[in-house]
Amino acid sequence: MNASPRVTLLIDADNVSADVIEQAVQRTMTEYGNIHVRRAYCNTETALKQQALFKRLQVRPMVNISAGKNSTDIAMAVDAMDLVIAERPDVVVLVSSDSDFAPLVIRLREKGCRVCGIGQHGKTGEDTVAIYDSFVDLLHHQPPKAAPAKKRTTRRAKAAAPPPAPSAPELPDDVIRILDAVAELTTGNKVELNLAAERLRAAKLLSKSASSPKLFKKHPELFLLTPEKTPNKVQYVGPMRS
Repeated sequence: MNASPRVTLLIDADNVSADVIEQAVQRTMTEYGNIHVRRAYCNTETALKQQALFKRLQVRPMVNISAGKNSTDIAMAVDAMDLVIAERPDVVVLVSSDSDFAPLVIRLREKGCRVCGIGQHGKTGEDTVAIYDSFVDLLHHQPPKAAPAKKRTTRRAKAAAPPPAPSAPELPDDVIRILDAVAELTTGNKVELNLAAERLRAAKLLSKSASSPKLFKKHPELFLLTPEKTPNKVQYVGPMRS
């Protein structure tokens, strides 16, 4: 049995949101089963703001106190080269939508690493996606807004009902149809592509000659295909429906 790959996860925490960082860690764990090195590069303000998140995700914050332009990016690039030489990872995952890391990606690949990118949807340009061996854009889910405070009254108030739970982000219509057709995906477990294709064709969402992986790849932030080169399974990694 082959040993699992050694994976290094480096996060540009000043570039992506907190929920994208959390999604990136979960997605990397799902795909590779382990993460040997987890580091987030950020300024002092971000480190303090995301302290609880980093602790929960077991991510080591690498705080940059320099105020120069791109100083955090440079610190991350230097550290990445040191880690590749010292730790010999098989895969390096860079979490950033910044195109400035192109030279770093090329150099890491020359060292024998597979270099994968994870960015934030809406912030990543096509030139950034092209430099990686694989790249996934993740949706940033806005936290629900707090309800406005009610005015105080002299009357005795009734016992307040518990606030409703925040609703899950709204899913695209085609994704909802896919989940309705392939109910097995809603469990969060991996489903055989053959079974998924059968369900999709029965629901007339996929023609006889069409490829089911191509359909799932329209939403890479919601569906994970494994193994990456010749996928035979699909897993829904988006928000669970109520």
